[in-house]
Amino acid sequence: MSDWFDAEQHVERAHDLFQAGRWEEAEAALREAIAQQPHRSDWHFNLGLTLEAAGRFAEAVDAYREAASLDPEDPQPALMTGLNLLRMDDLRESIEWFEKAEKLDPEDATCFIHRIEAYARLGEHEQAELMFYMAQQNDAEDPAAFVGLARSLLDRQMHDKAVWCLREAARLDPGFPHIHAVLAHAYAATGRHERARQLFLRELRQDPGDIDTLMDLGRLLVEMNRLSEGGEKFRRVLELEPDNIDAHYLLGDLGERQGSPKEARAQYELVLRLGPNHSAARRRLARLLLVLREAASNGQARELLAAEMDLVRAHLLDESPDALDELGELLLDARMPTEATEVFEAAVRRRPASAALTHKLAVARFEAGDRPGGVDAARRVVRLDPRHAKAMYNLAVASVHDRRWKRARYWATLAARHDPEDGSLRRLKTRLRLHALADGASRLVRRGGR
Repeated sequence: MSDWFDAEQHVERAHDLFQAGRWEEAEAALREAIAQQPHRSDWHFNLGLTLEAAGRFAEAVDAYREAASLDPEDPQPALMTGLNLLRMDDLRESIEWFEKAEKLDPEDATCFIHRIEAYARLGEHEQAELMFYMAQQNDAEDPAAFVGLARSLLDRQMHDKAVWCLREAARLDPGFPHIHAVLAHAYAATGRHERARQLFLRELRQDPGDIDTLMDLGRLLVEMNRLSEGGEKFRRVLELEPDNIDAHYLLGDLGERQGSPKEARAQYELVLRLGPNHSAARRRLARLLLVLREAASNGQARELLAAEMDLVRAHLLDESPDALDELGELLLDARMPTEATEVFEAAVRRRPASAALTHKLAVARFEAGDRPGGVDAARRVVRLDPRHAKAMYNLAVASVHDRRWKRARYWATLAARHDPEDGSLRRLKTRLRLHALADGASRLVRRGGR
C-alpha cells in the first residue's frame, strides 16, 4: 500500500513539474513511479509526453511503445508512436503505427491526416490523396486534412489547387496554426508576392514573435527586391534569437547584394563561429576573400577551402554534382588545382555525361601539372560535345607543349571552326603559322646546304 501511495505521489509531482515546463525533473519523478509499478500503461504514456515535450523523440517512441504493449486496446499510444516516428523521418514505420491506431479507432480522422503528410514526404502523392478522402469520410470539416493535402500539392507544383485547399482550411478554422503563413508560401510560389506579403503580415499580427514567419517574410521581401525591409526582418529575428545562424547568413547575403563586402564578411565569420560546419557561409566567405586579391585574404581563403575539403572527404557535406562544381571552381580560383582535381573527379563520377564538368576536370589536371590526365579528360569532353571549342583549344596547347605541331594545328583549326571569334585561338593559330613558316624555311636551308 505504501509503495502504491509513493508511486501516485511521484506521478502527481511529475504532473506539476510538466505544467511548469521542468521536463527533466518530471521525467525523473515518472521514472521513480514506473520503477515501483512498471505495468501502468498511462504512466509510460505520460513519460512519452514528457520526453516529447523535451524534444527527445526517439526516447518518447520507446515510452509510447511500452504503453502500447501494456494496453494494446488503447489507440493513443499507437497514434503518438507514429507521430514521433514521423518527426524523426522514419516514415514507413510511422505509417504502420498510424494503421494500428486506425484499427483501434476507425472513426478518428487524425490517423489518416498524419498519413497524408507521411505519404507526401515519401513522394507517394496518390496515396496521400487517398488518405485525404478517407479523412473526409470521418470528418469533412477538419482543416488539418486540407492543409496536409495542400502541402502534397505544393510539392507537385500544383499551386492553384493548393491555394484552394488552404483557403478552405482557413474558412473552416481561421485560427488554425500558421494557416496564413502556409497560404503565403502558396501565393509566393505562383508569383503573387504582394498577396503573400500581406498574409505573412497577418500571421505576424497574431504572433509578432514567430521567428519562422519573420524569416519567411524577410526572404520574400528580398525576392521582391525590397532589401532594406528584408534586412529589418532578419535583424528582428536576431533581437529575439541572437544566435540564429540563418538570419546572420541572410544578412551576409544582403551585404553582398547591397555592395557591402565588409558587412557580408562580418556576418559570414559570425555564422562560422556559431556553426563551424556551415558550408555555404564558408564558401561565400572564401569567394569574398578571393575577390580582394590580397596575400593575407588569399591565405585565409585557402584555409577555409582546405577545411571544406576535409568535410567533403569525411562525407559530412552534400556532395551533389552542383555543390562539388561550386567548390571546384573556388579551388581553381584559390590556385589549389590538386584539390580541384579531386573534387571534379568526384563530380564527374556522379554526372559522367556532363561535358561542362569534364572540361573543368581537364582544366584542373592541366593546372596541377598532369598534362596526360588533362589530355585524356579533354578528349572525353570532345566525345561528349563535338563542338566544345575550349576543350579543343586545350588539346592544341597541350600538343604544342609536346612539340606535336601537326596535331596542334589540327585541334586549333577544328576549334576555330566552332568559335572563330575567340582571341586566344586566333593568337594560337598565328603562332602555329609562324612555326610552320619557320619550320619550312629551316627545311629549305637544310636542303640548300646539302
